[in-house]
Amino acid sequence: MKRLEVRSLAVDLGPSRALQGIDLSLEPGCLTALIGPNGAGKTTLLRAMAGLVRPSAGEVALNGTPIARMPASERARAIAYLPQGGGVAWPLPVAKVVALGRLPFGERPEELPAKGREAVEAALRAVALEGFESRPATSLSGGERARMLLARALATQAPVLLADEPVAALDPRHQLIVLEVLKARARAGATVVAILHDLNLAARFADRIVLLDQGKVEVSGLPETVLTEAHLGSSFGIRARVTREEAGLLVLAQGPLPDP
Repeated sequence: MKRLEVRSLAVDLGPSRALQGIDLSLEPGCLTALIGPNGAGKTTLLRAMAGLVRPSAGEVALNGTPIARMPASERARAIAYLPQGGGVAWPLPVAKVVALGRLPFGERPEELPAKGREAVEAALRAVALEGFESRPATSLSGGERARMLLARALATQAPVLLADEPVAALDPRHQLIVLEVLKARARAGATVVAILHDLNLAARFADRIVLLDQGKVEVSGLPETVLTEAHLGSSFGIRARVTREEAGLLVLAQGPLPDP
């Protein structure tokens, strides 16, 4: 079980400061949703957590060890990162693409040991892609491709899983499947962080929500603490009604607020 900590993090992208003063402690066993308006810094924060962006100040640490000091291979085994809108240029079989998630362990997709094969099979089963093993990755629909790339991340079996908009290309049924998978990973002891734009899905599945706005954490906590009409108005610029239904919180966006 790995705790991911973000300590006084700042990130500059060119002349602009994308993140400033980010402090978070992300716990094992918890699915955390990152939400916020476009340009708030969500993807930059996720990439910094994965060690793909160099901080201008502060650090990201895994169980107390700054990830910048970890060998790349060790970091790849510990942190699986699913980028937004990932693509596949070569017609590799789906099983081979998913098997790429075993590379941090020195396992070749063509010659997986038993543990690697089991990890790939479990990942395909989790995202409902059983029977797709031999299909060329380039023949998949957008939603199928998104699930295949999630399976690749799952095959790593990393204790930290970072997912950038993992349900963006999916129909409602497969959105639920993917979020159930992420929730199950968290329940199994992983630290899971996902960027979500659908506030109702965040309310339903997240144990914790972090609201970013203008590169800073506006509020962080339980869904009912974050998803308030006041916070949604100030950060998203919308009039919203938030109610508690039998299934949980329901967020109804009623319209944009006037420009200040």
